[in-house]
Amino acid sequence: MNVEFINPFLSSMLNVMSTMAQMELTPEKPRLKKNEVAQGDVSGLIGMVSEQTKGSLSITFEGKLALATMKNMVGEGPDEINEEITDLVGEITNMVTGGAKRMLSEKGFEFDMATPMVVSGTKHTITHKADGPIVIIPLASKFGKAYIEFSFDK
Repeated sequence: MNVEFINPFLSSMLNVMSTMAQMELTPEKPRLKKNEVAQGDVSGLIGMVSEQTKGSLSITFEGKLALATMKNMVGEGPDEINEEITDLVGEITNMVTGGAKRMLSEKGFEFDMATPMVVSGTKHTITHKADGPIVIIPLASKFGKAYIEFSFDK
């Protein structure tokens, strides 16, 4: 997997959470993910296609972090995951992808991106749109974890 693809998404995720939700996330050690079961409670998934490769990105939030993110961004929020939270995760996925797309464009990689799909529920699955390995990076915060996953064709 090309680290040139991963770093812009990671950087964009940290930036979006810092500027929009006033939250600092700390990346932990990346690892290969062996199955499709999400590590958290609500996930945004977006497919990407370029001349060089195709792949997908997902951002998964543990419930407590998703709820805290909503409260930090809009001043209030629900007490449980609902449609507002799934909409928020879809919007964060869009913002992260947009920021990464801009950075990748500066490096000569032009991606077309689909509309994000959001899935929620305990033990929901994430099906990436690529044949390559799935890399997952946990992001720690005082409210819980988020997970960013990537998979690109080899």
